[in-house]
Amino acid sequence: MSRPPARRARVCAILAGFALLTGGLVPSANADSGKKPGRQPEIGQPATDHGCARIEKRLPALAEWPKVNSRITRDRDDEKRVAKILAGMTLAEKVGQMTQPEIAAITPDEVRQYGIGSVLNGGGSWPNRDKHAAPQAWLTLADQYWQASVSTRTKIPVIWGIDAVHGNNNVFGATIFPHNIGLGAAQDPCLLRDIGEATAEQIRATGQDWAFSPTLAVVRDDRWGRTYEGFSEDPRITRAYGYEIVRGLQGGNSDRLGSKGVIATAKHFIGDGGTLKGADQGVNPSSEAEMINLHGQGYYGALAAGAQSVMVSFNSWTNADLGINEGKLHGSELAINQILKKKIGFDGVVVSDWNGIGQVAGCTNASCARAVNAGIDVIMVPNEWKAFIANTIAQVESGEIPMARIDDAVTRILRVKLRAGLFSAPKPSARPLAGSADALEAKRLSREAVRKSQVLLKNKGKVLPLDSRAKVLVVGKSADSLQNQTGGWSLTWQGTGNSNADFPNGTTILGGLREALGAADVTFSETADGVDPAGFDAVIAVIGETPYAEGVGDLTRRTLEAAKLYPGDLAVLDKVTGKGAPVVTVYVTGRPLYVNKELNRSDAFVVAWLPGTEGGGVADLLVEDRHRHGDGYTGKLSYSWPKSACQTPLNPGDEGYDPLFPLGYGLRNGQTGNVGTLDETSPEFPCGQTGGGGTATEDLELFNRTDIAPYRSFIGSPENWGGTEIGPDATAAHAEINVVPSDVNVQGDALKSTWTGVGPGQIYLQNPAGGTDLRGYLNAQSALVFDTIVHQAPAARTVISLHCVYPCFSEVVATSLFQGLPAGTKATVKIPIACFAATGLDMENVNTTFLVYTEGAFSASFANVRWVPQAANDPDTLACGDLT
Repeated sequence: MSRPPARRARVCAILAGFALLTGGLVPSANADSGKKPGRQPEIGQPATDHGCARIEKRLPALAEWPKVNSRITRDRDDEKRVAKILAGMTLAEKVGQMTQPEIAAITPDEVRQYGIGSVLNGGGSWPNRDKHAAPQAWLTLADQYWQASVSTRTKIPVIWGIDAVHGNNNVFGATIFPHNIGLGAAQDPCLLRDIGEATAEQIRATGQDWAFSPTLAVVRDDRWGRTYEGFSEDPRITRAYGYEIVRGLQGGNSDRLGSKGVIATAKHFIGDGGTLKGADQGVNPSSEAEMINLHGQGYYGALAAGAQSVMVSFNSWTNADLGINEGKLHGSELAINQILKKKIGFDGVVVSDWNGIGQVAGCTNASCARAVNAGIDVIMVPNEWKAFIANTIAQVESGEIPMARIDDAVTRILRVKLRAGLFSAPKPSARPLAGSADALEAKRLSREAVRKSQVLLKNKGKVLPLDSRAKVLVVGKSADSLQNQTGGWSLTWQGTGNSNADFPNGTTILGGLREALGAADVTFSETADGVDPAGFDAVIAVIGETPYAEGVGDLTRRTLEAAKLYPGDLAVLDKVTGKGAPVVTVYVTGRPLYVNKELNRSDAFVVAWLPGTEGGGVADLLVEDRHRHGDGYTGKLSYSWPKSACQTPLNPGDEGYDPLFPLGYGLRNGQTGNVGTLDETSPEFPCGQTGGGGTATEDLELFNRTDIAPYRSFIGSPENWGGTEIGPDATAAHAEINVVPSDVNVQGDALKSTWTGVGPGQIYLQNPAGGTDLRGYLNAQSALVFDTIVHQAPAARTVISLHCVYPCFSEVVATSLFQGLPAGTKATVKIPIACFAATGLDMENVNTTFLVYTEGAFSASFANVRWVPQAANDPDTLACGDLT
């Protein structure tokens, strides 16, 4: 694949941007680590500082994918043993090794029956579906799976993978570390090795063998809902961190993992942090040079450290102008086989993401020869694993999948299991650290990480640190909320639905302040109502984001303005600002946001990121005598901070790079950083949007795994035609209709709506504030587009409707549409907006942008609901005349 000079020049500009911030130099794009021109560069073990990988001042701009030399090398005896085992396996046994179901969908007896090679538990999945499952419950299930696997003819032990992305975060009572964005601000690779070791011990305590971490995304657009999972926008940090956290997770030597180590996973290969507009699972348009030099860097570090698995990314890699059309990476033979396995030289296991194969063109969640042929070795099929096994066996027997590809996959699986010591290991409950309460707790290390990760952005009048005798008023929704502190991927997938009691060993920021100052000198009022700030030495406002994970946190249809995302925070600050006491704002967040209004109302401003369960680490730096722990604030931004609401992407090397605070910014004790009065301009529309009767150019997203503000989802029926809101748990119920979460494209992205047949009912998306002028979407020849799976065809008249503040509405008849869709199969429906405008919809006052109503029994899942400009012209868009 060619690399046009213009794109190569852009890579050099980006790398130069990072180097200028650190005083480093960048060679020409033809440099290749000292190799002669035309030869493939090689990457080995990194240079070190204090025994840990150094964050280099510069990274050479590579002209080709490098060969990465792993710390873990081939062992001849292992290879002979693998070949012998493989030679004695049946096709069904081989495919069983490649199949990875979810624990809620497979019993231990089924693991034995099908010779399953691995299982996983997704975020928010626990033994016996018990959120508070004790370590022993985890171990009991792990033992049962293990015993089932070694009772098979091949006696190959099963392995269990878990999303331990900031500690063993699925497990009740475990210490949860700061999310990666905070660790990136610490700029301390040694800290990452320690956290990796501690996380491995936590995983060992509950009987798992495989961590689905670290995430190595180099994030380019902070609208991405997974920004906090990336260490930095700076590939230098990501590369060093990738090396050290893998060393910590796996331990071991040149041919084995350590006895207390677990299998690490470098994810998500490749470019998940570079999608357009930060859209989760979207399109990365990078040139190959950008993939090599930006998005590849974390993998060079992790694989050099010996990472034994790589997870494929959900995103696509497409750029028509550059001749790149790989599409979904789960189906890219170029990315997985040619680049990762052959050029980079990775000899471990490539694993798919959750139902990732189902997104490949021509595939389903249960069948994808293309993904297997592309080089995926372990296929994550949470629920449809039986059908996947049957389909894959048939595809091998027909020749669609070569037996050599199956043998390569199983060879890699067996190789990694041998390197992990699993063939000689006893049952999980008999292994080192199993059931250890001490191993689950890492409070001291986590608190250290919290201290090192905080970044001080403003300190007018040297308000901080506070005197240890200070009397303070604490306000804000996140002061006493372990749910907000821990963020997504914390006990539950989205991190929602938790209370402080769900983190019994955690400390809130409020609790840390009470510990530091004494409870008598700390007054807490979440909303700041009825309290006079003048009676205190300082006000500490703890505000910021609330939990989200994956696509739910995307801001592709919104700006980065914090005041619009979380208006209650600004209201709290307005109650305490200028009232006689300095205001110290502690910002809990998973990404940089436009916070000019909040900064203007604060004398000091601390970014705490998502600190996890040890809120005491925040208090350690706020209060003066807590500095016995170190030197005060040392954290530096690992992401650039915007000065306007639509200033994204924002990365060094970008044309016109002009952040409010640049990458690497961070005040130390004694520095004031008074930024003056900042512009508070608030854009009326989302970035790139205009209102009124113009022509829309961006999708109007309505529901994408969750409601997209200002729209909310409701059900209505004779029980309550006024509407019952479908809450954040995606559930609601009337006698006539009920809704639960379901999967259409990805995990938990849909609302499964079931009409019972006892009466009429509807599901709809509505702006409670009233109507909006959406003429621009009619002008742009837009269509209402949604993905759906029909579970039971409608038995009575069914309509799709849009409303312009009832009784103003328009509808099309969809009975035949839904009856004609094949049951159980995903379909994408497109209906021209003109169909509704032609039958009475007032486009200047639309408040209900999607509604499905029926009068009889019906069941369907709805996902990814949006209005798409120009989609009315698509060949698969329905004609208005077909909807009568």
